[in-house]
Amino acid sequence: MGPGQLGGRGPKAESGWTGVQPAQNGAPWSGISKIDYSANFREFLSTRRKDQPFCFWYGGIEPHRVYEQGSGLKAGKKLSDVRLPDALPDAPEVRSDLLDYAVEIDWFDNHLGRMIRLLEEAGELENTLIAVTGDNGLPFPRCKTNLYDSGTNVPLAIRFGSRIKAGREVLDFVSLADLAPTFLEAAGVEIPGETTALSLMNVLTSPKPRWVDPARAAVFTGRERHTLAQPGSTGGYPMRSIRTHDFLYIRNYRPERFPAGTDTRDAGAYRDIDAGPAKQYMMDHRSDASVANLFELGFGKRPAEELYDLRADRAQFRNLAAEPASAKDKERLAAALDSQLKKWADPRALGNGDQFDTYKYFGQW
Repeated sequence: MGPGQLGGRGPKAESGWTGVQPAQNGAPWSGISKIDYSANFREFLSTRRKDQPFCFWYGGIEPHRVYEQGSGLKAGKKLSDVRLPDALPDAPEVRSDLLDYAVEIDWFDNHLGRMIRLLEEAGELENTLIAVTGDNGLPFPRCKTNLYDSGTNVPLAIRFGSRIKAGREVLDFVSLADLAPTFLEAAGVEIPGETTALSLMNVLTSPKPRWVDPARAAVFTGRERHTLAQPGSTGGYPMRSIRTHDFLYIRNYRPERFPAGTDTRDAGAYRDIDAGPAKQYMMDHRSDASVANLFELGFGKRPAEELYDLRADRAQFRNLAAEPASAKDKERLAAALDSQLKKWADPRALGNGDQFDTYKYFGQW
């Protein structure tokens, strides 16, 4: 899953895919920004006053689509090296699309490495908190804009000199909202009382591996409207979920809608899934035996409730919500989700969630 974007471009509106022309003016592949991120950071460091505290946000456009089709193969990557996500069929077109994605992640990582070296050269590396993360899952069907792990489990790596023991893998649940109070605490700034997120400093500075904070036993995620994908409506596909170590429970508030937008059989089909070769392959081969089930899971309608036992179903393909044997687990998780949503005064939990459908859309298609 790729690094986050700041001011990135939206996906192409059409579902068809013809590739794009090779990049010009020095960038290795089309779709990659001409911005020299690390040079901007070098200039930023050179203009600040000595010993002045600083905050710099590297918001790479990469690996946001679009990609130059075939760029991964041109870069020397191999189809056989791809580890396919569970939600995608095994086809050369899909594997190649993932390699193109990897090329753009490499570009982001390259500039990040340069910035870290610049900090080291400036003598600031050990005194700087560095957080690297993404803002959504892979831009592929059943991943981005979904509440399955493939859509919400994004990378997070944090470095803060000797304050954080290197090489630890922590399994505590984290929301990206937690970064705000973390930065405040690290800087010695008081965290406002109304802050609902939790600082990560106790987890980061602990010597313990795996699970550190018992309060981080679950994480809550949600989605409203990603873009205009519902024909004749400004609404989206509202969802809320609770994820624990053993279960994922999802509530779909408008199950009569298609999650990714209706198959309109035109250029706007399923437009809540970023256009690309993998999406197009699944649409073109939806009747194939090897694709049909994955197509339904990624593009089809879903019931009002979904429940997955992650101990036996890491891919989150077998919905247990309607099974009597899982009724107690579903009831417990649904109650925990409702309790938290009401605590946050979420309109969906208070019965007036349809107001979200009335908000004006400012994106461009």
